[in-house]
Amino acid sequence: QVQLIESGGGLVQAGGSLRLSCALAGQTFSRYAMGWFRQAPGKEREFVAAISRGGSTTAYADSVKGRFTISRDNAKSTVYLQMNSLKPEDTAVYYCAARIATYYIDIYRQKYHYDYWGQGTQVTVSS
Repeated sequence: QVQLIESGGGLVQAGGSLRLSCALAGQTFSRYAMGWFRQAPGKEREFVAAISRGGSTTAYADSVKGRFTISRDNAKSTVYLQMNSLKPEDTAVYYCAARIATYYIDIYRQKYHYDYWGQGTQVTVSS
């Protein structure tokens, strides 16, 4: 059984930085492609970033490109989301997600691609 455990959310001023972490337990992390999504109050859950199981391929939503960086450490079974130059519109609950990927380079941008989800961590950016 896959369990995703997120950490690192909090309150930060606009222009600040946060790093989210998501540890995968219960299965071999390197078999999974990973993603980050977020959901603001009253809005749909949206794609933020994705990374392939090997870590060589990444993708970002246009709204975070150049400010956020997704990375993974397969030895620690953890995926990260480094968030810089945060804006109030980045305020949301952030979720990590996982799915088994056949190929090392594949990434996934849609919610329905993922089989496992974390519990979410709140990120609040004050103006």
